[in-house]
Amino acid sequence: MKRRELKLQWLLLGAFLTSFGNSFVWPLTTVYIHDQLHQSLTVSGLVLMFFSGANVLGSVLAGSFFDRFRPRRLMAGGLVAAIITMIAMTFQNGWPAYPFLLTLVGFFNGWLLTLLNSFGTRLRGHDGRFIFNMLYFFNNLGMVFGTTIVGPIYEFAHHHVGPLFVITAVLYALFLGVVLRYYQLPKVNTEKISHHQAPSRLPKANVEVIWTLCLALMITWLVYVQWSSNMSVYITGKGISMSLYSLLWTLNGLLVISFQLVINWLNRWIKNDYHYVYFGLTTIALSFGILLIADNYWWFVLGMIILTLGETTAFPMIPAIVNQLTPLNEKGRYQGILNALIAVGKAIGPLAGGMVIEQLSYLPLFEICMGVGLLVTIVVTVVTHHRQSQVIHY
Repeated sequence: MKRRELKLQWLLLGAFLTSFGNSFVWPLTTVYIHDQLHQSLTVSGLVLMFFSGANVLGSVLAGSFFDRFRPRRLMAGGLVAAIITMIAMTFQNGWPAYPFLLTLVGFFNGWLLTLLNSFGTRLRGHDGRFIFNMLYFFNNLGMVFGTTIVGPIYEFAHHHVGPLFVITAVLYALFLGVVLRYYQLPKVNTEKISHHQAPSRLPKANVEVIWTLCLALMITWLVYVQWSSNMSVYITGKGISMSLYSLLWTLNGLLVISFQLVINWLNRWIKNDYHYVYFGLTTIALSFGILLIADNYWWFVLGMIILTLGETTAFPMIPAIVNQLTPLNEKGRYQGILNALIAVGKAIGPLAGGMVIEQLSYLPLFEICMGVGLLVTIVVTVVTHHRQSQVIHY
């Protein structure tokens, strides 16, 4: 029987199904814990912290195991465990079963997303930038579809979350079928790896650039999540409805899809990947400058457009650069580290923002976010510009 080698379309289908499935779980977590399980917002925050901590652990382990074990078995095993967890949550979604099982969901979420990125590092026949741009595109496409229908389904189910978990389990099962049939990686010449792809020590320039980018992305996500967490209270406090705030995120998803198509076209002429990173990080920072002067809904729309332009150019490009700078036998490890640091930024961002708001109010928070974002951009620019000529690409 001819060996099936993984093709890009199956990797992207996996990203879409995973993101689509996840979007039936995380958007309603805080509302469900507070309104249906009658727990405080502080308890909800602690549950989400454990979710994010498990996500970090899943990302690190999946990235490390990808380089040492059979990737397809790791993906299939993760999906089977995730399906079992979803089935359990269908019947056991009270307190304290829900937060325990949600923590497992966080672990498998980090596991699956890191493995998808790691599989992307092994694809043949496509430029790395294109692969990671398309992964980001299909992740957001799944999120747009999921978050659009999760609310109506939740209402139709009379605020029961069981049906949502059934849908996620079905989507994971579909992905499992795709993995078992198509997720074969090309055979690797181990002799070539040992001599050319596995240096005893990663070059110092590579290490500096990789860690600078990873930490920069963590801090940028810490800043970015202010838009998706604390901003809801700020916007509704200005007399703007929650539905209009939600519409901003629908706009975000649609713009990500549109901007990704433009970026794939621009890749024909823009060959320096770092230029995308500089532009994206700067733009994300400047979106908070818009918030400083926003006094009506259309200013928030403009801010969201600028934020989305920034995330679309910077977020998928950083894992692509990390992929270029790591040897074949360490690609999974560094993708895992990157995803883990992203999860850390997402976890502590709302808490850090809330503390600043309580002590100083919203406008100082926006000033701090803009300042931190611009400082991160400067550091990344200085380090990468200094080391670009010294790094080794694999």
